[in-house]
Amino acid sequence: MHIAVFSQYHSNPDCPATSRHYSLLAQLAQTHRVTLITTRTWEAQRLTHAYPWLPEGVEMRAAAVPYENKMGVARRVLSFGQYAAYAVREGLKLERPDVIWGISTPLTAAWAAAQVARRRQIPWVFEVQDLWPSFPIAMGAVPTRWAQNRLFALEKSLYQSARHILPLSPDMTRYVESLGIAPGKITTVLNGTDLDLAALATAETAAKLRAEHNLEGKQVILYAGTFGRANDIPTLVAAAEQLALIQPDVVWLFMGLGFHEPLVRAAAGRCAAIRLVPPQPRHTVFGWFKLAAVSVVSFLDMPVLDANSPAKFYDSLAVGTPVIVTNQGWTKKLVEQYGCGWYAPAGNAEALSRVLAEVLARPEALTEAGRKGQAVAAAQFDRRQIAQTIQQILETSSGV
Repeated sequence: MHIAVFSQYHSNPDCPATSRHYSLLAQLAQTHRVTLITTRTWEAQRLTHAYPWLPEGVEMRAAAVPYENKMGVARRVLSFGQYAAYAVREGLKLERPDVIWGISTPLTAAWAAAQVARRRQIPWVFEVQDLWPSFPIAMGAVPTRWAQNRLFALEKSLYQSARHILPLSPDMTRYVESLGIAPGKITTVLNGTDLDLAALATAETAAKLRAEHNLEGKQVILYAGTFGRANDIPTLVAAAEQLALIQPDVVWLFMGLGFHEPLVRAAAGRCAAIRLVPPQPRHTVFGWFKLAAVSVVSFLDMPVLDANSPAKFYDSLAVGTPVIVTNQGWTKKLVEQYGCGWYAPAGNAEALSRVLAEVLARPEALTEAGRKGQAVAAAQFDRRQIAQTIQQILETSSGV
């Protein structure tokens, strides 16, 4: 079977990114022909060269379309449009696929997949990584009611035209169903994590990092990910500074890049308890999670963000590090149901600082929560199992 994959962003474990689809494509390519239509956005950002850029057996067609988190709205829209135009052209030239897998975000990538599927009369499967256009609208990126309505109409038409829909969280699934899409057409496939890479993060790995970075005797809190507008970084910085006043043995590591990097850098300059860590390649980031006593996964207090399926949430639990979440969606329910983390309300630095102080004072509770989280990760978050589910759906959707 020939599978065409439309994804604007491709990364591998050498990159400071989740590399979700690298893992999934590697498994698909063992039994099927896979052609990836993407861009070279991440290729220049490889931090190591421990892995081939493409999994064995995957063919790639890539456009030189730039994109970065710091871009403004207009520049992002241009990037999205450039990729979509390229993807449609390449998709129409491909040797005919049996099924198309369109991956959003952005929504324009899924649109390109749908266009090629319609013109070539090929079934397509729609993976929903974030709720678009709800997310950019909530962030103020689509100011006019006319444009919002057009985007919502486009979104629904894509759900209707897809043979199957793959949302990355239970809350996303409920949203899609609320639009009148039949539940039988939808399968939740969590973002998940790479348990083989997580297994490389041993106690010895963490001890080495601790010694190298002068963290011995410190309790480490880790935020690893994008310093984006949606991630509530100012609240985390304020909480870190408050916590430093009452617990001098605590160090908060901010690992990543993005819009709020200048804010984090300035805070690290004035507060010794805050450190800015450069982005790390995917295959080593698990060691940093293993080092931490607890990690924080934060978003602004917006209903659309409650549905998110953040990679850092899965990665932390996979190595046995409990998580504090700040949204009220499915991740809050999961950490409370399985006892593998805690909740602090978004936008409230004082509450976050208080929760952190309380849990850091209970090492036995941290250990137990980490053990429970690792068990959940093994049972529910394994990308190898997720890949099998996706493969079955693609095979069934193709009708081959």
